Amino acid sequence: MPTASRKAAASPADAFLSTLQGFDAFGAPTQVVTEGGLTYYVNEYWTAAQRSAHSLHEISYRACFKPQLPAFFIERLTARGETVCDPFMGRGTTPLQAALMGRRVIGSDANPLSIMLTRPRLDPPELDAVAARLAEAPLAEGEIEREDLLAFYHPDTLRQICALRAWLLAREALVDPLDAWIRMVALNRLTGHSPGFFSVYTMPPNQAVSVKAQLKINTRRSQTPPPRDVAALIMKKTRALLADVGRDAPSPERAGKGASSPPANLAVASATHLRHVGNGEVDLVVTSPPFLDIVDYRGDNWLRNWFAGVDTDRLTISQLRSVDAWSGMTRAVFEELARILRPGGHVAYEVGEVRGGGVLLERLVWQAMEGLPFERLGVMVNQQSFTKTSNCWGVANNSKGVNSNRIVLARRL
Repeated sequence: MPTASRKAAASPADAFLSTLQGFDAFGAPTQVVTEGGLTYYVNEYWTAAQRSAHSLHEISYRACFKPQLPAFFIERLTARGETVCDPFMGRGTTPLQAALMGRRVIGSDANPLSIMLTRPRLDPPELDAVAARLAEAPLAEGEIEREDLLAFYHPDTLRQICALRAWLLAREALVDPLDAWIRMVALNRLTGHSPGFFSVYTMPPNQAVSVKAQLKINTRRSQTPPPRDVAALIMKKTRALLADVGRDAPSPERAGKGASSPPANLAVASATHLRHVGNGEVDLVVTSPPFLDIVDYRGDNWLRNWFAGVDTDRLTISQLRSVDAWSGMTRAVFEELARILRPGGHVAYEVGEVRGGGVLLERLVWQAMEGLPFERLGVMVNQQSFTKTSNCWGVANNSKGVNSNRIVLARRL
């Protein structure tokens, strides 16, 4: 069993590790634990409360972390105007939070949906402009393109969805930010389990079940899809997303460094080949790779891909099932991070816990950095209220899945 102590951090001269060791914002001291040759810093470092961040963050995506996670590192490891990168950006939590905090943004993901979900929120529109643009969409003129989707939608709703989809795809070459915003919101209203979504009751909005599975849900619940007003629901979600814009927490474009600052650098790219990023360009990487055999990003997003015109079969998204394959991917990622990070820059690499704690991914990351120009600093474990320290080493907090934030920390030499 690991032994907890209050001894000095392994690198006492490092200001950040000293900050972790002395952290007590939630009333408990940090436990510094040595296990398997790694030093763990265990505490509650940010709130577990829901919807406690900027309203622009409130869109759904599989396996995304809270905005408080990147904010913790951005605040302590960068200054305004410095560059924050996330090569597995998912719904764009790190880029958006970095922009809100006045940092320069670089992000990428192998899934093109990621940019569709991220870029519009980095430059949010005015509410009236969204309403005016929606009024131009011929939603009453749609035809049902896929009869099988009636498992999710009332016929009138599906006609509106198909009309909006066709209109947006026809206008795609315009690269219009209002169109991009409407598409982003629609992607997040396609399915869910409340009247705020276009669909009948189904799985949470971060994944779409198959048509066959939805038909079973409908039978079990004796439900049929009700009619929904697509434009009204898009406007309702838009109001919610813009709720904090212009208040105490500014929107990203007003939180930056002025009109001369470069726009966000976003790309569809593999995390092992970040060709859009220059050598030594990045000050901080905060990211979370696909976990080992946990999330099927391709399958879960099939309905969003259809709406966005993305060919799911052509996507090259990692879903690695073996430890060796995951370790190989991690090694290749850190080779690329060594190129893009400046000397003295940091990595916060969140890996969570999988297979009921049977596989501790932070140890695979630690091994993957061997021989690369990184100082391996330690592992942060964000201990939420339901988490016991002993659970960090193989005792599950929940029945399955990812149970805790586990962040490998490294500094570029």
